Amino acid sequence: MPVPVKLPPPFNSVLAKADSPLIGAWVCSGSPVAAEIVASAGFDWLLIDGEHSPYGLETVAELLRATDVYGPSRIVRIPVNDTALIKQYLDLGAQNLMVPMVDTAADAQAAVAAMHYPPRGIRGVGSALARSSRWNGVENYLHAAAETISLTVQIESAQAVDNAAEIAAVDGVDQVFVGPSDLAASMGLLGQQSHPQVLEAVSATFDAVAAAGKPVGVNAFDEAQANEYLAAGASFVAVGADVQLLAGAARSLSDKFLQEG
Repeated sequence: MPVPVKLPPPFNSVLAKADSPLIGAWVCSGSPVAAEIVASAGFDWLLIDGEHSPYGLETVAELLRATDVYGPSRIVRIPVNDTALIKQYLDLGAQNLMVPMVDTAADAQAAVAAMHYPPRGIRGVGSALARSSRWNGVENYLHAAAETISLTVQIESAQAVDNAAEIAAVDGVDQVFVGPSDLAASMGLLGQQSHPQVLEAVSATFDAVAAAGKPVGVNAFDEAQANEYLAAGASFVAVGADVQLLAGAARSLSDKFLQEG
C-alpha cells in the first residue's frame, strides 16, 4: 500500500517558527546543477525566478526536483499576476509563489483568489493529474491544499508603496517582498537602489507591512545594505544569485591571472 506523501511546510509556516531572519539566494541560471549547488550551501530559502529568467514550466519543475532534498524553502516567482499561470505553477508543485508588480489591494486579492480552490478562490481542480498532490499521493490534498501553500506579493513601485498597508492587509497575503530595483525605476531613479528617496520608500513599506502584522522581505545584493535592512526589521532577505556569484568569481579569478602587464 502506498505511503501518503507529506509535503514540506510552506514558507509562511517556516517564517513563523524562525527565531531569526531568513537568508536566501536567487536561482536565475536555469541550471539544475547550479540550483543544487546553491541549495546545498546552507541558505534558508531560495527564489526560483520565473520573471526575469529563461524558465518554462518544465524548467521550474526540474529546479524544484533538483533542490528537494536540501532543506531550504523554495519560493517560485511567476512572471505575471495571472490566474491561469498561478494554477499551472501550483499544479507543478510550487508551494510558495511570489507575484510581482502588485500595485493595489485589488491586485493582491486577484492573486489570493487564484491560489485557492472554491469556495475561497477560483483555482481550477486538476491536482489528481499533477505534481502538487504527488498524483494523489498527498492525503486529502484538495481540502488541505491551503495549508501547503503560501503567497508572497511584491511591492516594487511608488504606487504600491502608497498602497502598502492595504496590500499587506489582504487576507491570504502571507508576506510581502520589496523590490528596490523596480521601485527605484518607478521613482525616476533607475539603477539607484540606495538613493535616499528609495530607502525612505522601502522604510515606509516596512512600517506599513509590520503594522498589518505580516512579515516583510527585501532584495539586497549589497552586503552593507542587506545588514541595514535586517537591522530595520526584514524577516527575510535575498543576498545573492547563482549567476551573480558565478560571474563575480569567474571575473575575479580572471583578473588575478590576466591583468595587463
